[in-house]
Amino acid sequence: MEDRFRISMLMDLYGTLLTEKQRDILNLYYNDDLSLAEIAENMDTSRQAVFDIIKRCDKLLLEYESKLNLMDKESRREESKNELLRMLDGISEASADQEKISEIRSFVIENL
Repeated sequence: MEDRFRISMLMDLYGTLLTEKQRDILNLYYNDDLSLAEIAENMDTSRQAVFDIIKRCDKLLLEYESKLNLMDKESRREESKNELLRMLDGISEASADQEKISEIRSFVIENL
């Protein structure tokens, strides 16, 4: 199940690098949870062709991630954002300038 989730996340990051047909098939398989036979019927192709496309695209997405590391960078960014918010919570309890703390918190949430 974790692999399906990882591929789904990689699709969000790198899906535009795939062809429309590849994106459609991966979306049907990973997000809509259709079987290979159902996808083959919908796409008017063979089950084997669908299987081959899925495996080829999985490999491509993993290669993109190994080279670009966008998912890893996103994860680190999210951790940094959460740490900044925790730090702001500590400051806001001791600070009288609640308006400035609130402004910084809004900036962190919206931009990081």
